[in-house]
Amino acid sequence: MTAAIQVDGLIKEFGPSRAVDGVSMEVPAGSVLGLLGPNGAGKTTIVRMLATLARPDGGRARVAGFDVVEEAHQVRGRIGLTGQYASVDETIPGWDNLYMIGRLHRLPSRRAKALADELLERFRLTEAARKLPRDYSGGMRRRLDLAASLVGEPEVLYLDEPTTGLDPRSRNELWDMVRALVGKGTTVLLTTQYMEEAEALAENIVVIDHGRVIAEGTPAELRGRIGGQVLRIRPDRGTDLAGMARQLTGTGGLTAVADPVEGLITLPVAGQSDLTAAVRMLAASGVPVDGIDTHTPSLDEVFLTLTAGDPADDTRRTA
Repeated sequence: MTAAIQVDGLIKEFGPSRAVDGVSMEVPAGSVLGLLGPNGAGKTTIVRMLATLARPDGGRARVAGFDVVEEAHQVRGRIGLTGQYASVDETIPGWDNLYMIGRLHRLPSRRAKALADELLERFRLTEAARKLPRDYSGGMRRRLDLAASLVGEPEVLYLDEPTTGLDPRSRNELWDMVRALVGKGTTVLLTTQYMEEAEALAENIVVIDHGRVIAEGTPAELRGRIGGQVLRIRPDRGTDLAGMARQLTGTGGLTAVADPVEGLITLPVAGQSDLTAAVRMLAASGVPVDGIDTHTPSLDEVFLTLTAGDPADDTRRTA
């Protein structure tokens, strides 16, 4: 299958810090690639380079067959971008936003008007056409922002954490719209911290941390990276979760991960021998436990294991 996005050894530096460190990946045409990583992992920086908004310091990238540096103008005419926050002009009505963007794309006035009408209907915003975006709900503003990114009928669409702040209903509506776009041949690069979102939309996933690719594959393949089952340990309240995770990891050679939000320690077990060893290791540690069970790993647990941290940790850098 033809690759709509080809990235080879991409690098971006900010002073002494390397925000993107040799990232390589491919996105087949007409598919969705989920780009996952904690805050500051480099996701938005990658999108900015692929959208020609930032110049790489090393490596190469091609989008829709064009080099993002040497053929930036051709790339810009073939992409759409929906960022983390609505970027429409809140001082003019929704219809005027779409019409203005159409004219900026050098569409004839008649075509720009017709396209504004079509997109508003498609995204169920016709009744709000003459309202200011500042009076829209969060879900309506995100739908308008997505509609704006489609005015140029892009071959490749970048969605940079598009459902941040949306309620579940609005999020699911946006997912349905993305699926419809892909069904018509649009290629989508989706950045997200929501594992459920990646699993719902993406055929393939690339996980990055500290600017580097640390894993890639289908959701099922990534689950396979941490074994068939996960042992979930709930220590007594007040237990030092991070310290317990280090103790269990050091004792048994398996990788234990602390989840302070849920108050759990998770430990991947590939088979019965690993499970037996983990239970013996836990008994030997002498740590009081409230509960223990096993289950098939979710993508959240895969993510936590791969990055050895919390994807919502805001103490990281913000690239």
